[in-house]
Amino acid sequence: MTWAVMLGFVAFFLVIGLGFDFFYLSFRPVKTPDYVMNAGGYYDAAVSSQPLPFGTIVALLIGFGMAANSMFNGAGMVLRSTMARRAGPADEKERRLLNVVAEMATAAGMSPPAAYVVPDSDLNAFAAGINPENSVIAVTEGLLASLSREELQAVVAHEMSHIKNYDMRLMTVAAALTGAIALLSDLSGRTMRLRSVSAGSSRSSGGRRGGGAGVLIFFVLWLALVMLAPLISRILAMAISREREYLADASGAELTRNPLALVSALEKIRAALSPTYAINNGVAHMCITDPRGSLIEDKLGLTADLFATHPPMQKRILALKAMAYLSNSGSAALTP
Repeated sequence: MTWAVMLGFVAFFLVIGLGFDFFYLSFRPVKTPDYVMNAGGYYDAAVSSQPLPFGTIVALLIGFGMAANSMFNGAGMVLRSTMARRAGPADEKERRLLNVVAEMATAAGMSPPAAYVVPDSDLNAFAAGINPENSVIAVTEGLLASLSREELQAVVAHEMSHIKNYDMRLMTVAAALTGAIALLSDLSGRTMRLRSVSAGSSRSSGGRRGGGAGVLIFFVLWLALVMLAPLISRILAMAISREREYLADASGAELTRNPLALVSALEKIRAALSPTYAINNGVAHMCITDPRGSLIEDKLGLTADLFATHPPMQKRILALKAMAYLSNSGSAALTP
């Protein structure tokens, strides 16, 4: 799925470049060669000059570059965007975080990921990276201050499950490429506004060269893709995140053997309604809860299905309580 997402983003860059060449640089591929008469009276194919599709080449190179950068430097980009710092043993709460990360890594059979602290008073956490060897877990200062040790274990186990299940690779790549798409879309929009007159002449000249209706349809589709691409890419990233949160909750509860600890942590996180200002919307789908501070993830319907970064918190809590009930029932059944 990670490779499919990356190829999809590269294809998007390719389409943007093709449209830019076609409508702004008047690039048209040569269909038939020109012939000229030589000194002997024969016709030879003339060497015709064909402009290079600069927009397509540049956009494709940017797409491949962004995809490669998201694979090799995605975690660093996410950490820099949140201004996270490396957790150190000098602070008591950060030392507890380091110990909990080491414990949960041992339980998961992994090497301990690097632990970071985000300077924000809200309660949130996320994991980032491409593979378990270079992954990171980051929590906010508010989370460290508000959760008990068991609750912190549950949150770290949840993020550790994202790493173990390789969810964080897909979500890290999606976050990096979503930002790249937003940048390219903004650049294309500015170019269209600055060259609106040229765009009109390009469309009219395209129609005179044949296929006017087809060119117009392609221009409308290309324009819609440029304008809506950031929204579409974010919706896809959110849909991926929603599908993986239930699995991370369940896997984290298995690591701690204490589903109710994650229930308690999620209830505290849910009660903190203020936004996580240090975390921008581009990486919202990577967090344990929506950093926008709204209760959109507790709503149902089309809006929640499209724009919520996480499944409804109440459903997550009920699923974990059901796990705890079944676990306790199984233990009681085994008791003589």
